[in-house]
Amino acid sequence: GPAEGPTAAPPFRRVDIALGCSYMGADVRGLLRTSGGSSSEHPATLLLRRISVRDDGNLDDITEYKVPQENPDSSSPTVFEVSAELVSIPHAESLLHADCEGEEVTCEISPYSSQWAGKGPCRTSWFVANLQLSGGISIVLVLRGPHCGSQEEKEEHGATLHPKLRIPMSKEGTLLTTVEFQSSSRNTSLRTHLGGSVTLDCRFALAPSSSLSSLEWKRQHQGSGHSLFRYQVGSTGPEAQPKVHVDVAELLGSGDASLSLERVSVGDEGTYICLVSTPLHQAQHIIDLHVVAPPRVRVIPAVVSFERDVTTTLTCSIAGYYPLDVSVSWTQKTPEDDTEISLSNARFSSHRQSRDGTYSITSYLSISSATARAPAIYSCHVSHVALAEPISVSTHLKAPGPEQTGSEGLVGGFIATVIFIVVLFSVLRRRAAKPKSEQLLRASE
Repeated sequence: GPAEGPTAAPPFRRVDIALGCSYMGADVRGLLRTSGGSSSEHPATLLLRRISVRDDGNLDDITEYKVPQENPDSSSPTVFEVSAELVSIPHAESLLHADCEGEEVTCEISPYSSQWAGKGPCRTSWFVANLQLSGGISIVLVLRGPHCGSQEEKEEHGATLHPKLRIPMSKEGTLLTTVEFQSSSRNTSLRTHLGGSVTLDCRFALAPSSSLSSLEWKRQHQGSGHSLFRYQVGSTGPEAQPKVHVDVAELLGSGDASLSLERVSVGDEGTYICLVSTPLHQAQHIIDLHVVAPPRVRVIPAVVSFERDVTTTLTCSIAGYYPLDVSVSWTQKTPEDDTEISLSNARFSSHRQSRDGTYSITSYLSISSATARAPAIYSCHVSHVALAEPISVSTHLKAPGPEQTGSEGLVGGFIATVIFIVVLFSVLRRRAAKPKSEQLLRASE
């Protein structure tokens, strides 16, 4: 038949995305609230206008967002109407379909205080929107707002000021803003295996009027922190490091600021901070990296022969796991049992830590012939965060074999024979002694 052509990519469509947010009234510097500043929280709406998303055929019911026609007052939600013509919105599809996918979106908007934002009676208003999806995606949008001057200037030009923020509003009562700088990360928390490789995602995009100043990756763990990587635009470039890598060409070309870690060790666990800076602003993303290692489980001995009046100890060795928390249990199952029976008489050693940071522990189970039933299967079950499902390792308790029963019969027969011979010898000796005594009696008469 005719050759099939490549599948056409889904077309794009521009849609409005409205997100419920909280407006935090305290100023921020570098996305952190200033110390000692008053903070007030008010309802807000982040209205992303005409955002380009892939049309998968399920967008027919989506219509243009209509701003409620009412006179805004100090208690009305503040609507931040955002234009993304200069900088695209990352993960727009995830934001649009969050409700359908069962994801929760947390949105917080704050004023961004910067000493370079402008001076004098008319300076630019800047805001920062922090978006967090429950699935792990985080987005930072730096928004440039309308110019803010004196109230007399605005009244002269017929502009209406927002009742709370005192900056010009649109005719619909919204605050018109433009995305000048965005950054995003796919993960706020990552889990990686010991000895493997992992990439901490961090990306950004800038408006043509802005430029990258620097990128820095920091790591914090147990109260201490240090810089892992730093690149200043215009410098000769960062020094090569054996385990940490950022592709500077991708950083400058596509805005990919992701950090790669090789041969991950327990010491690499911690909180990583991606800090992207421009001459005017900073955006940061925090990623928690968790290192895990699955346990190795072994039970000794693998087969146990049943012996009377003997107590046997089973040893379950669990080694090479990280982090510390591990669950160990024992069960018993005989042919007569429908399910495994939990055993509670196990003993445990203390945790031991190896040079590579992993842990080990040993569990002991004593089996007494007075209470054990044979044949039976004894299993050691281990659960750990690094395992998709628990590990179970078993040992078999064998029933007494025919050779054991035969040897016991031979021993019993031998003892009985010896007793019979002793008794027979005693009887014959007595009979032999009786005629001799009678002859001596006759001679004396």
